[in-house]
Amino acid sequence: MGDKMKKLLLIGNPNTGKTTLFNMLTQSTEHTGNWHGVTVEYKQKMIEYKNQSYMLVDLPGIYSLSPNSYEEQVAIDYIEENSQSIVLCLIDAANIKRNLYLAIEAISRGLDVIILVNNTTKNIDISVVQNIKKHLGTEAIIIKATQKTDKQKIMQCIETHKKTTQKLQFKSNQQVQNFKNSFLPQSNINNDFYFSKLIYADPYYVNKFGIDLEKIENFIQPQMPEVFATERYDFNEKYVICTNQKQNTLGKSKWDKIILNKFLCLPIFFFIMTVVFYITFFSLGAKLSELLRFIIQNKIGTIIVNGLKSVCDAVWVLDLVENGIIGGVGTIFSFLPQVVLLFMFLAILEDSGYISRLAFVVDDIFSKLGLSGRSIYTLIMGFGCSTTACLTARNMSDKNSKIKTAILAPYMSCSAKLPIYAVVGGAFFGVSNVFVVVALYVLGIICALILSYVLEKSFLKSKEQSFLMEFPAYKLPRLQKIASVIFENTKLFAIRVGSLLVALNVIVWVLESFSFGFSYVPLSGKKSILESIGTLIAPIFIPLGFGNWGATSALLVGIIAKEMVVSALAMFNGITDGGVDYNKKLSASLTSVDSIVFFTPAGAMSYMVFCLLYCPCVATATVLYKEIGRKWTTISIALQFVFAYGIALLTNLFFTLADVYGTMWLISVMCCTVIIFGSFLYVYKKIKSKNLCVNCQGCVNCYRNKK
Repeated sequence: MGDKMKKLLLIGNPNTGKTTLFNMLTQSTEHTGNWHGVTVEYKQKMIEYKNQSYMLVDLPGIYSLSPNSYEEQVAIDYIEENSQSIVLCLIDAANIKRNLYLAIEAISRGLDVIILVNNTTKNIDISVVQNIKKHLGTEAIIIKATQKTDKQKIMQCIETHKKTTQKLQFKSNQQVQNFKNSFLPQSNINNDFYFSKLIYADPYYVNKFGIDLEKIENFIQPQMPEVFATERYDFNEKYVICTNQKQNTLGKSKWDKIILNKFLCLPIFFFIMTVVFYITFFSLGAKLSELLRFIIQNKIGTIIVNGLKSVCDAVWVLDLVENGIIGGVGTIFSFLPQVVLLFMFLAILEDSGYISRLAFVVDDIFSKLGLSGRSIYTLIMGFGCSTTACLTARNMSDKNSKIKTAILAPYMSCSAKLPIYAVVGGAFFGVSNVFVVVALYVLGIICALILSYVLEKSFLKSKEQSFLMEFPAYKLPRLQKIASVIFENTKLFAIRVGSLLVALNVIVWVLESFSFGFSYVPLSGKKSILESIGTLIAPIFIPLGFGNWGATSALLVGIIAKEMVVSALAMFNGITDGGVDYNKKLSASLTSVDSIVFFTPAGAMSYMVFCLLYCPCVATATVLYKEIGRKWTTISIALQFVFAYGIALLTNLFFTLADVYGTMWLISVMCCTVIIFGSFLYVYKKIKSKNLCVNCQGCVNCYRNKK
């Protein structure tokens, strides 16, 4: 082993390829994305080069050394605590002027900086690197973050470089000096960089040094922040960037005229998601799911059960293995192809540059609800896993927005709920279930936004937030990136099914197969533990259309893990044969009144709505508790149950009336009601406005007050 381990801090603007470079250098598979806040906490991993150990730390993306959000503060705190480390500043060759601002700040701060120019464009000019070396006085090389052969070049540069002592000369430095001379007797700060931050009252550094802002207000000039920024950007353009170096226009594309069109953007999004769900749930996903289920239960399962029968004749042991383990886990695991397809499509949309534009589209809407466009990333991640989505809410700069965003994440339809829609929806709606699934996803979003609006107007008023975002250029998704996303999520799903869900299925089987006196139900004929509990609380759900103990017990099991709902339904209805028509058998059992668990079409729709909205799983609730505290976690769970019950009740009522009177008749009545109510509201506002003066701002000149 060589010298003491050295630390390398990897910094850069969001969307420069930082985490991609980290993965390349460390052979990792950390999640990458083209939006601000993908890396919420720093990640680190050790690498070896010529008997020297290095700890490479991937910090969240930052635009400058002034934090504007949680993840930026994480990065800057880490930089301040490890200021003697080597800093690898990654800049995008397509956006050199903007990216170099961070590098200049890091050099001004006195950090040991090496600049890596990520060659994302084909027209990079070698003179750019030469100019960086000349005018910034630091080492710089051109690399490609995805190219493994560049690892040698980067490590060699780290090994041979010498720390620069060059000070950058700007006109504003004189103003810093004047401020320093005036303020120095009152301060023990020696670094000019800190004085430049104090000049424009950067709250992070004012708080860092415990300085009373009033004491330095006499020295602060309002125009200084603009002067500092403009001078440094001009420096980049004049000395560093060649005149023939074509710069990226922030990913702007002719396609944005369509994608970002205010009339087309949302219909395009719904069309894309409908296609995604159709492929996932039906054409391809359904066939692959059925095939995998057949292999697990009829091939592998049969071999295991037959082998066990040859050495054991205990009925309850055979039942446990066949139904509790192979049947339950096989049912859940067979949905792996659909989960893989969903993550694959989300990875394609993300890597193509579409998701960033979606954030831009919804920012206006979200801002009226006390959120920002950044919240869309948390909500979209909620389609995969609510637990991880809640963690990303911490990148919100405002505390109330963070709480709201975390609370909203479980309203998204996570991948664990896919089996419920596929089985219950497929039993009653057939191919049309694709539209039901889309409606459920949209319903989750609408409920989340309504709740956000209510919280914004009542208990959780948000501060105004800045939302910095740049558009990545449209591009063909990288196969390596998609494969990495699929692999990671498949691994997590397999580990979850193979460990936690096996244990949970066994527990559910025990509760369903034994009574409170611990007698084996199939032989004793007594009520099982689950049936006793389910029968007790089932009446609560009668108004929702599914007041039987089996459906209720499956919901209780779903609180532990939503994937368990379907395996519980199959177990209660005695569906153990894993043939190629397994789905048809399970779906058919849900429509038969002779089954333990059965639904009417209205009850089935109500059940899926309730599963969409009711309490989050234990893992998500635990994360909520850590992120937003006991009070708001309790309120969040209570609100979800109220939402779930109320909307499921309305759903059951609507579909029941539609079955009696016809769907079109009911929709017509609802439309007429909305029009009449809207008309009354419009007339009321018109009448009310006549009592106000022309430019009324709630002033004392109102006509009513004078009257």
